Amino acid sequence: MKRAFLLILFVFPLFISAQQLKHSTFYEQRNSLFELLSISSDDIIFLGNSITNGNEWGELFNNIHIKNRGISGDISEGILDRLDNILRGKPKKIFLLIGINDIARNISVDSTVQNIKSIISKIQSVTPKTKLYLQSVLPVNSDFGTFAGHMKSDSIKNLNEKLKSITEEYSLRYIDLYSRFVTTGTNKLNPKYTNDGLHLMGTGYFLWRDILMPYVEEK
Repeated sequence: MKRAFLLILFVFPLFISAQQLKHSTFYEQRNSLFELLSISSDDIIFLGNSITNGNEWGELFNNIHIKNRGISGDISEGILDRLDNILRGKPKKIFLLIGINDIARNISVDSTVQNIKSIISKIQSVTPKTKLYLQSVLPVNSDFGTFAGHMKSDSIKNLNEKLKSITEEYSLRYIDLYSRFVTTGTNKLNPKYTNDGLHLMGTGYFLWRDILMPYVEEK
């Protein structure tokens, strides 16, 4: 009985601590690094989730001013919560890709859209000279049998349609990645760019670079 009581005393505080975490431990770890790293008005920020997190953007573009601010597992609310760390440096450009994890967590498309609108409004208010580029969510491919919660092609299409409308509403650039990564005649991510149906292989990142190059280089 005494041992059980001591076990409860040990485990319960850990349970409470975990419940108090709004985001994942990885989010907290990576964001704590971002809080200490600097951003300048010459920098170009790649902002998003694991698909952004997984690339060496500065090396790929051969540009020391390109900085990766992706966090695996992130959602639109997570971007909003850590936006201050990015905006304090008033970066030159921000490339935003977010939404697939919202879909996986059954967060409604409308709620995701509202969060993205809040992100846009905050950027335009705090640092109006920063150019924001809104990228479409990539297609997924269920043939790999992984990430079942993410395999919601109709929701992805719905979100992308609304993202395009947002860019028109806020006079932003919309970058259609979806149509460049999807297998023609299907709604599936081309298997030559992925090995799990969600994340990208090296060839996928090189294609992404080629799509973005004109936007990265434009004045």
